[in-house]
Amino acid sequence: SRFGSCTLAALREFAGCFFAAGTVTRTQFQQLSAMAQKQESGCLPCTNCFVTVPQDKYYAVENFGKYSHMLKPGLSFAGFDCCGCCIQYRSITSRVDQLMVQVHTKTKDNVFVTASVAVQQSVKPDNTVDAIYKLSDVHAQIDSYVSDVVRSCVPHLTLDESFEKKDDISNSVQQRLTVEMGHYGFQIHKALVTEMVPNHEVVASMNEINKQKRLRDAAIMAAEADKIRTVKAAEAMADAAQLQGEGIARQRRAIIDGLRDSITHGTQEVLSSDKISELLLITQYFETLRDIAANSKASVVFLPHSAGAVSDVASQIRNGIMQAGAGAPGQQRM
Repeated sequence: SRFGSCTLAALREFAGCFFAAGTVTRTQFQQLSAMAQKQESGCLPCTNCFVTVPQDKYYAVENFGKYSHMLKPGLSFAGFDCCGCCIQYRSITSRVDQLMVQVHTKTKDNVFVTASVAVQQSVKPDNTVDAIYKLSDVHAQIDSYVSDVVRSCVPHLTLDESFEKKDDISNSVQQRLTVEMGHYGFQIHKALVTEMVPNHEVVASMNEINKQKRLRDAAIMAAEADKIRTVKAAEAMADAAQLQGEGIARQRRAIIDGLRDSITHGTQEVLSSDKISELLLITQYFETLRDIAANSKASVVFLPHSAGAVSDVASQIRNGIMQAGAGAPGQQRM
């Protein structure tokens, strides 16, 4: 009893030193103390004849340091003892413990990552003696096996594949631990790769790559939107110009029909196409004069304004059209 209390006090003092130095976290210390086998004392002072066994622990009885038998939960009589010299007890928890193992390794594309593996293990009810007496440090043993498996699997995978194949790594770790730790009386319920953490510079670069990719997609979509707007605006302008031309053509047709009807009204005379063209040219001529006069910013324009000038303009336009029509076949032959 005194030995057990002294050992526990020393362990606490030792853990306090490590807490101050930052070498071992409090969670890791609790995991170590939960899995380790402990010295226990009886429920009566100065003797270990009677002991109360909790439901969540396995108790082993030792006679003068030699293993004798296991005790069931509840109050048990282990034998006659004097001041704890004849009978001693060792205990180990029957609960499922979870160990967090951190493994630093490198991927196939030379990226250093930290893999966090959660191992859930417990003592086999039929192999409690092996669990108590065979291993001195369960955590260190599991840590070694996990590190060996992870460092043999991850270097064959790229960073993206290591994230995608976490289940394969977990299955490999669980299979290895199930076989190896079974010899020491422990059963492995589950081994989970909870996270893969790359170097912070790699994480920043990956985020930057993703950001630039998103920006590129946004620029492409914006360019496509501008293209659609430009094309639609051009189509709208073309439709508007077409409609405007059709309106002007109908307007001039109506003007020509009106002029022809007003000239030939009451007579049997029929206007030829040349006369109609002259009427159209005269109409356009007067519209041009009207537009020049209506524009306040128009400069001085000298035009021969007389009846003969109008006929000269018509003849010049007609001759130009005829010359262009006569020269077109020759150009095509050349």
